[in-house]
Amino acid sequence: MPISEAKRIAFQGIPGAYSNLACRIVYPKLEPVPCETFDDVFACVRDGKAELAMIPIENSVAGRVADIHHLLPDSGLHIIGEYFLRVNHQLLGVKGAKVEDIKTVRSHVHALGQCRKLIKQLGIKAVVAADTALAANEVAERGDKSVAAIASELAGETYGLDVLRSNIEDAEHNTTRFVIMARQPIAPDRRVGPVITTFVFKVRNVPAALYKALGGFATNAVNMTKLESYQVGGQFVATLFYVDVEGHPDDKGLRLALEELDFFTREVKIIGVYPAHPFRFENRLKAVEE
Repeated sequence: MPISEAKRIAFQGIPGAYSNLACRIVYPKLEPVPCETFDDVFACVRDGKAELAMIPIENSVAGRVADIHHLLPDSGLHIIGEYFLRVNHQLLGVKGAKVEDIKTVRSHVHALGQCRKLIKQLGIKAVVAADTALAANEVAERGDKSVAAIASELAGETYGLDVLRSNIEDAEHNTTRFVIMARQPIAPDRRVGPVITTFVFKVRNVPAALYKALGGFATNAVNMTKLESYQVGGQFVATLFYVDVEGHPDDKGLRLALEELDFFTREVKIIGVYPAHPFRFENRLKAVEE
């Protein structure tokens, strides 16, 4: 099915989650489908209950999303796009509550960690919840003016909570990168704009294998924007590498680099070839200017 005909997009979490917010921003006309786990999200798309999936990969403050890179290669889906969401945390309370009423705040562990300054300033107790939207839902159900949640503005709207403080995150650059996945890959037009290729590989267990495997990217002037390693199968000698590079596999430089990589690895699997989001280059330009 062409992406333009998609009707539903799955995400992990409950209504009001930041993944839900990303769905609404990127695909405002699609019906968001909440799922309990990432495995459920992938299954939802594989089974045809949704055409797309919105998956968080990493956050500029908290780092990579736990376990997601292990799940992507075996999801049966393909990355067809990416989106960078500026994360604005809100301090949410029940109707009529004031900041001075708050004694406890609930949220996901990462959100709490991203708002340490306000929590310390207010002298309130932080309590870890499964996720931000669930924390907002729990606060709404309890109806206790002394308990607040840290979550998105969408979560506040969804569960009828008041925004007591806006944009309370410590870091101004707090941004989460999402990938959009579908059952079928796409063929992005290289003439329209920059392209990202995402793949995973396993190196052979021989000396300098990784050094040799990556050498082709340097000699062929391919910009590698992400390289992460993961242990697989519970063995310290078996390592899976997740990679993002700028370029299309049909580009001469990347084609030659992948050929060289294949010579030194046991497995190379392309997960997606998709348009680069403008945020990548806006962020790079700011860094150069500074």
